[in-house]
Amino acid sequence: MRESAAMPDFVVTSRANARVKQLRAATSGNARLSGGLIAIEGETLVHEALRSGLLLKTVFVSERRVVPRGLPAGVEVLRCSNEVLQSAVETQSPQGIAALVLPKQWDLAEALRGEPLLLVAVGLQDPGNLGTLIRSAEAFGATGVLTTLGTVNAWNQKALRASAGSVFRMPVVAVTEAELVGLKARGIRLFAAVAAGENVVAAGAADFTQDCALLIGNEGAGLGQKFIDLADALITIPCPGPVESLNAAIAGSLLLYEASRQRGVSE
Repeated sequence: MRESAAMPDFVVTSRANARVKQLRAATSGNARLSGGLIAIEGETLVHEALRSGLLLKTVFVSERRVVPRGLPAGVEVLRCSNEVLQSAVETQSPQGIAALVLPKQWDLAEALRGEPLLLVAVGLQDPGNLGTLIRSAEAFGATGVLTTLGTVNAWNQKALRASAGSVFRMPVVAVTEAELVGLKARGIRLFAAVAAGENVVAAGAADFTQDCALLIGNEGAGLGQKFIDLADALITIPCPGPVESLNAAIAGSLLLYEASRQRGVSE
């Protein structure tokens, strides 16, 4: 991101500054105190937010940085002392730039556009795994990521960083079990990722060219029985090595790749 030589003259030196407190609340995920805004940190995420058309409300720049070029007119820019900015962000080695952003709100219809390919995160608790899956979903042409009750928030700071900006563009929608059942009525086939067992087919033998959703379970417990029972088919990723299971983000990414490969070949 190119930078401008212009800098705000005033330097915020108080941790009690209202905007700094708002940034701190957004960083910790307190939607009430942040006014519904999310916090992003680092040059990459600020650039990706701008590229994705998100509305930036306030940009925070440390003393050692200059204001990025390309900020839309009307964006508030605050220069903060290094200590004040570091007090409001999560990383141990902040990059000297952060922002308050209005998050995109998606609905299920947007995730079902075109020929749906959905990734369903069922109770995922590791934000790094969720962020990685969102990034893989965008990379491999998924139309949306659905999250069930118990899944970590996609705007969690670690999930944001792991997504590398994909969360700004990929529809991520929280759904109920009833809405998952409703997918079947729309003709969307549900594939549950499980360990090898009876009536389980290898992912490469499944047909992902049809409208479908790939269910990935919790890191420790996997998919609960009710989600397995809901699925139209059980799939697995054959592993010749002596491991019991794959990391949730790796498994989901491999399945998304296979779906992308099949759909590319069919076209």
